[in-house]
Amino acid sequence: QVQLVESGGGLVQAGGSLRLSCAASRSFFSIDAMGWYRQPPGKQRELVARITRDGSTSYADSVKGRFTISKDNAKNTVYLQMNSLKPEDTAVYYCNADRINRSYWGQGTQVTVSS
Repeated sequence: QVQLVESGGGLVQAGGSLRLSCAASRSFFSIDAMGWYRQPPGKQRELVARITRDGSTSYADSVKGRFTISKDNAKNTVYLQMNSLKPEDTAVYYCNADRINRSYWGQGTQVTVSS
């Protein structure tokens, strides 16, 4: 089992920045990969960024160059730094952990970008 607790969402103007945090209940050395997903209103959940145990990262095309995923192994925390935010980034953002062929999800945090 992996419990995930997100924080850092909120309301921001277009062009602004936010940093999301996700604290995991297990050491990252026992987790295969961590990721951030988002679900815009009326749309399906989509992958935003992912980071593996060895630190390899991948991003959705829509956020490349604006968002950065990182992790602090000592704190079992993964971050999503979001810069140059756009109204289309508005969504509920979910933290995800993959471990031994199972996926775990946080409760989600709302990010709203006003134009």
